[in-house]
Formats: sequence, C-alpha cells, structure tokens
Amino acid sequence: MTGPVIIITPAPTANGDMHLGHIAGPFLAADVCARYVRATGRAALLGTGVQDTSTFVVTTARRLGTTPDALVRRAAKEIEATLDALAIQVDGFTGWEDRFLSFVREVVGELWEQGRIVLRPMVFPYAPRTGEFLVDGHIAGACPVCLADSCGGLCETCGHPVPANELRNPRSTRDPEEAVEFRTVEVLVLPLEQYRGRLRAHFDHVATMLRPRAAQLIDELLGKPLVDFPVTYPSSWGIPAPGLPGQVVNPNAEPVAWTLYCSMLAAESAGHSPASEHELWLPQAGSELVYFLGADNLYPFAIAGLGMLAAYRPECLFPTRLFTNEFYELDREKFSTSRGHLVWARDLAAQAPRDLIRFHLATDSPELQRSSFSRTELARLTRIRLVEPWNRVAERVNGLSGSGPLPVSARAQSDAARIAERFRAAYELPRFSLQRAATTITQQLHRLTDPALDGGDLCHQTEVVLRYAAPILVDLATALPDTGLTGITIRDSVEPLRLPLLSPLES
Repeated sequence: MTGPVIIITPAPTANGDMHLGHIAGPFLAADVCARYVRATGRAALLGTGVQDTSTFVVTTARRLGTTPDALVRRAAKEIEATLDALAIQVDGFTGWEDRFLSFVREVVGELWEQGRIVLRPMVFPYAPRTGEFLVDGHIAGACPVCLADSCGGLCETCGHPVPANELRNPRSTRDPEEAVEFRTVEVLVLPLEQYRGRLRAHFDHVATMLRPRAAQLIDELLGKPLVDFPVTYPSSWGIPAPGLPGQVVNPNAEPVAWTLYCSMLAAESAGHSPASEHELWLPQAGSELVYFLGADNLYPFAIAGLGMLAAYRPECLFPTRLFTNEFYELDREKFSTSRGHLVWARDLAAQAPRDLIRFHLATDSPELQRSSFSRTELARLTRIRLVEPWNRVAERVNGLSGSGPLPVSARAQSDAARIAERFRAAYELPRFSLQRAATTITQQLHRLTDPALDGGDLCHQTEVVLRYAAPILVDLATALPDTGLTGITIRDSVEPLRLPLLSPLES
C-alpha cells in the first residue's frame, strides 16, 4: 500500500461523557495503532467524533431533565476533553456540522434517485397516547435471536439486527405500562440481500484475519438471506430524510456517509485536500482501511454499512482490517450510565498517570472476551508489571548517564533486533493486538532487570524497548529525542538516556 492507513472507530453517542469501557474498547487500540503506523514512517489518519442522532440522546435527556440539544453540546465537549486527557489523538472529529448533515442527506437522496434504496412498507411500534412511533431506544423487549433483553434496531448482546416489531413482549422504555400498537409506514430501505454476494466474497477473503466473535457473527448474518435494512424511519429526532416529512435517517444507516466524511476531514486536518469524500477509498488512492469496532457495532458498519457503500460507490474498497472487541466491565458487571455503575475515564485520568491507565487497559484489553476493571487491580497490575521493573531499569540506566558513548556487544545488538521483531509481531496489521503489545513490554522489562545486563548493552536495549512501547507509554516516551522507528539502527555504541521514574498508585 502506498497511501495512508485510514483508521475509523465508531462515534460514541452524545448522551454523556466517555466511561472507561469506551476507552478500553476501540479507542485506545485505534490510537495505539495510529501511533505505531506513524512511527514506522507511514501516514495514518484516525477518524471518530460524536453521534447526536441516536434515540438514546432523547431518552437520556428526558431522564436528566434537560433538552436533547443541550445534552449533545455538553457531551461533545466532554468527549473531546476525555480523548485529550488520555492522549488519544484524533485527526478527523465529526459532529453535527452542516457540512456533514448535508452529506448524509446527499448520500440518501442520491441512492433513492438511483433506485438503490426504495420505499417499502415496514411495521413499527406505536404509542397511541402520545402519537409517537417507538424506534430503537424507545422500545425494548426480548431479542428474537438470543432472547436477551434488547432495544429495537440492534441487539448489543448477540449483534443481530432486531426489527422493533419482532421484539418479544415489547414495552415502551419511557413507560412500560404504556399501550403499544403496531402500524405500517412506508420507509426507505436498502434491499441488502442484493449485496450479500459481494459481502460474502469480501469476508471469505479476510476470514483468517477476523477475531472469533466477528467471524461467527458474520457467518450467521451472511449464511441466510439478508432482510431489508431501514434507511429511514418515522421519528422527530435525527437528520431529516430528504423528501419524506416526518421521517429521519436511521442512525444505523449513517456509517457509510460518516466513515467517508471522517476520512476526508482527517485528510484535510493533515493538510491534504481530497477531491471528494470517497477519494481515499478508491483503489488508486492506495489506502489501507481499518475499522476498530465494538462487536455490537459489526452489523451497522460491516454489513449494512458496507452494503450501502456498495450501493453508493461500488468502485470503493471495503476495509480489510476489522478489529472487534468485547465489553469491558466494572466489577464483572456491564458499565451502565443510568445505574451510575461506571468509571468516567476523565475522572480516572485526573487521579492516575495516563501511562499507567493506558498500560493497564492495554494489558486488560477485551479483545477476545469480556474483561473487568477494578481500581485495586489497576494499582497492583501496574506496580508489578510496569512501575517496579521500569524503575529498576531506569535507575541503572540513569547511573550511566554522562559516561559518554558506551560500547554495545554483538550479542546485545542481536537481542535488540529480536526485541524489535517481537513488538512488530504485536503491532503490525493484520495481526494487531493491544494486549500482546502490552505483554511484550512486561516481558522485555523483566528481562532488562537481569543484573548481568549492563553498560551499553543495557542502555541500547532499554532505548529499543521504550521506542516500541511509545505508542502505549506516551509520557515516558518524551525521554526519547523522537519516537520514530524507521531510523532505529542496531548500533555498536550508545549514549545513555536520562529516564524518568514512575510513581506507583495506592491500592
């Protein structure tokens, strides 16, 4: 690939600040990946933002006694501040600016005009008392696929789409006692089955690069005919659907427009001027397209989203790297804003060094199964695996500071090359693993504490470890003159660095 690596992670809903589950999921991994790619000399563009169109904005605003607009504006500021507090560098941050809203409507309008999305009747729950259709977060019940409690639209437990009229024992989330009827409305739908062949071929091609949960869900979804995907639905909150009064664009139908727009915005922030939103997704751009997703976002981004991309711009590439994660829990229970069962990421960043937080979340990354946060474990794990071994190594290196160029043995040069190789095995696409990168840091720090390793051999290998740890340990890495990896040479002499020490957390 000759173009940039475009990294996309779904926008959090603008109904509150980011909790630790958000960061431990796709956001930290996406940031570390982007930092590593840049360190190797290749351009990386990381795009995300906030989504203000979800019905959960409305339900949260109602619960908090505020307006959806006020909640969105407050949450957007909080989310940007939290990303900054944890050193997550975003190139393209998309919100609700007019340019983006116009692009979403342009995509939907063009697809309708070309006959690639069509009006078809769909059944929706309806509250006769208020005269509202109950879509997504306004309706709940049992998922017809896995039987877990779910809202309409998408089941976050099994990842399958859930037409609201197929929920078992449906109830209004505002008032469970409210009468619920079902009414038919003509909405715009994408006949997703038309694109199953291309989707199947794509995912067969990248199957060996998918994590197990993603591979299973994609096989389940594509192993049978795909149902029509609602691009619009009857609601008053969202981006108004072009030509359909009383309907808005389904938030789960925004990913195709959102990812293209994010890519363009990120490129513009880097000083480039793409001719169109989709230019970087064309084969001739040479881009490598990467998604970091919670497993519950796989359907709207990787199935419905890519189906819409195939309908909108069939010449565009599909992402070949899809990294999914499971839920990150708190004391073995799901993070819940409504129950107050959470840790706000920015609050934790005010209480603990962000290198320790980033290292702990990387070590505990929910890549393949759910993992759980506890403050006690944060203090204990970082002390044992990072703080104590790092400080022992740093104190010995600092003791050599000012002693002039020190010789590096042939054995140490060979070991330094092996260290770099082990880190590259964790960071490189398509086998990127945040957890393995953090584990490699721990393993190499433990090895460097060996008293038999000293002088230039110790200093050189410590610098190599710190350079490869830099995408995670962003503050420790400021001890380096730069964080690039392309210029690393296995040297026969080295000037000792002056290294900072880490302070352990109280349990």
